[in-house]
Amino acid sequence: MTIKAYLKPSCGWSNGVRAIMQKYHLPFEDIDIINNRANYAEMVQKSGQPLSPCVEVDGVMLADVSGEEVENYLLSNDLVKSTDLDADVPTNAGCSDEEHAKMATKTIRFF
Repeated sequence: MTIKAYLKPSCGWSNGVRAIMQKYHLPFEDIDIINNRANYAEMVQKSGQPLSPCVEVDGVMLADVSGEEVENYLLSNDLVKSTDLDADVPTNAGCSDEEHAKMATKTIRFF
């Protein structure tokens, strides 16, 4: 299985996707959309929208998804087997107020 995850370096939703990948021991390409303009543009072009995370699994784009939604997709398509293991972090939660404050100190402009 080939997985490309278009993620922010620090984000509740992105960390939830990473946690699902770790939970199922899935190798994936962690693509930084914040510090690389070309990666962000690729995500928008492939997904047809500007929101993240976006996860491409064997050519199927899951746009603007949580880790929980990615896990449901993987399970419902028999790409992984159910496990009793817990994810390290919440898989369906945005950034905390602390994370938002930390990100607000960095100004990044794409356009």
